[in-house]
Order: sequence, then structure tokens, then C-alpha cells
Amino acid sequence: MKYINSIITGTGVGTPINVKTNADFHNNSFFDKNGIAIDDNPQNIVSKFEEITGIAERRYANQNMMASDLAVTASIQAIENAKIDPETLDYIIVAQNFGDIIKNTIQTDMVPALASRVKHKLGIKNPECVAYDIIFGCPGWIQAMIQADMYIKSGMAKKCLVIGAEALSRVLDPHDRDSMIFADGAGATILEAIEGDERKGIIGHKAVSHTLDEAYYIRLGSSNYPDSDERVRYIKMDGRKIYEFALTNVPKAMKECLDNSGVDIKDVKKIFIHQANEKMDEAILKRFYKLYKTEIPEGIMPMSIQTLGNSSVATVPTLFDLVKNNKLENQSLTKGDVIIFASVGAGMHINAIVYRY
Repeated sequence: MKYINSIITGTGVGTPINVKTNADFHNNSFFDKNGIAIDDNPQNIVSKFEEITGIAERRYANQNMMASDLAVTASIQAIENAKIDPETLDYIIVAQNFGDIIKNTIQTDMVPALASRVKHKLGIKNPECVAYDIIFGCPGWIQAMIQADMYIKSGMAKKCLVIGAEALSRVLDPHDRDSMIFADGAGATILEAIEGDERKGIIGHKAVSHTLDEAYYIRLGSSNYPDSDERVRYIKMDGRKIYEFALTNVPKAMKECLDNSGVDIKDVKKIFIHQANEKMDEAILKRFYKLYKTEIPEGIMPMSIQTLGNSSVATVPTLFDLVKNNKLENQSLTKGDVIIFASVGAGMHINAIVYRY
């Protein structure tokens, strides 16, 4: 029996060179969501933040670079890595949440779509290459991969460029402790239809949306600074609610995805979870393995959050690229390895993919 498999044949990243360390926040004035100054010095606030999240530094795009520029950089690498002609691409799908934002404007620009901008900057002439964006919170890249897999499995596509790109530094409130979590970056993959005698590549996926009480856990809102212009909006989140939501729901979605794929938990070699909070990811992993009543294998969850922060849709493809190219210490992949991609974010959405490398 022949299978049409959705295989990742190329990866690339657009990681800004500007490093923002935790020490850079020591002169910030922090306020809570009610506009009341936090009764602690900034150094202690930053120290506690690093202890909880694991983030020591993050990357910000330079003044003239936007999310679509990061996406182009990642795309060029992915196309070259896959050794394909970009004119043969059937789809370009960009997962993003705020479009392109000119420095110091706090105004999102999504017209035209970032995918159209990427296609334009890549110089692709083929009109049959369809370019569009999806807005799906931090799980956007995984959801775009799910869509690309459906195109391939249905015979509608043979090659897709799937990108996650974000410049969150443009929508951060410097008076909000949570702003230290976010970063900029892009990750891209080429997903190709390849026929084979066994199932490889994407062999299962799962996605859910919780929108009753959870819809606005992540949203845009005014600055925590009491005398700020209320018309200017920044990214805001209810950290504790998100933490509890993720711990309850992400492991269940991951388990359903894995069970539906027919893969045994003991065969999973790597789990790439959205890099949002080190302790939260560790807790998700612990609860996931508890559902199977088995121990967590050593080194199964690579982490990049310590130096790259939370770049939303870019975290998972960037992390995958790092491990694939042996750029993370004691982390590597071998042909045939089963891996899980999983994410949670604004919406609130959760999704997962089981992939045979």
C-alpha cells in the first residue's frame, strides 16, 4: 500500500540579532492591572520573573524590520534547505497575530496579508501559489501545518510553505511584568507530499477551541500605567488563568492526538511544546505522562525559552529547526523518531501534531 505523506523537507528561522536581557528591565516602573505601583524594586521583580518563566533574554527586531521581513528570512532558508523551486509552491500560509507594525506606531497592518508580502518579496510569479494568513494565537503555526497537511492529503497541494512570524516587541506595555515574556522571531517549514510504503511525516493531529470563559484570557488592553493614553492598546493576558487552563487541557489534547495516531507513548522521542513559560511547560509534560502512568524520559522536551523568550507562533518551528540542525546541546533527531508538536494560546486554542521524522 502506498501512502501520500506530508513531510517536512526544509526549515528556516528569522531570529533577530538584538538581544534584550533581563537587566534591561531594571529601570522599568511596573504597575498591576489596576494601575497601582507594584511594591517592590524592579530588580526583584525581574529576578522573580526569571525564576518563574526561565527566561533570561529574548530577541527584538531592529527598528526597520517587521514580522514579514523575519518571515522572508526564514522562508529563504527553508526553501534553500528543501532544495525546491519556489515557483512550485502551491500555498504560502503565514500564522501571525498582529501583522506588520511600524516601530512606535502600535497600529497593526494586515493589508495586504503577510503571506502576500512574503510571496512578493520572494519574487514568486506563479498566480496558482495561494498566499494567505491565519490568526490563531500562539498555536498558529501548528494550525497552519494541519491545514497544509489537509491540502496535501486531499490532493490539492504538493508543496506548502508554512510560516510562523511575529514582532511582539511592538505591542508591549513596558509597565506590565508580563511584557518581559514576549519576543520577536519567525520559523518556516516546507511541507511536501511524498509517496511511500509506510506512514511518515504528519500521522495525526488534534485542535480544540475554548471560547466561553476563556476567549479573552489573552487580548489587547490599555497600559497598566495609570496616566497612559487609553486609546493605545497593548497585549495583555491573565497569566494565572492561562496557566491553570493549559495544565488542565493541553495534556488531554496531546493524549487524544497521540492515541488517535496509533502510536504508543513509549515510542515518542521528542515533544516540542510552545515556549511560553518554562515551569508551565514542565507541568504540562508531567501531567501528560501522568495520564499514561509512566515516567518522563530524560531530555524529551527541548527548550529555547531561556534565550529566545516567547515569540508566539515562531517558538515551535524555531525550536524544531534548532534541534534538527543540532544547535541545542544534548538534543538531536534520528530518522524514524516520533515527535509531538503542541501549543496553547489566544482564543483560547490548543492543538497538537504527531509526526514521524
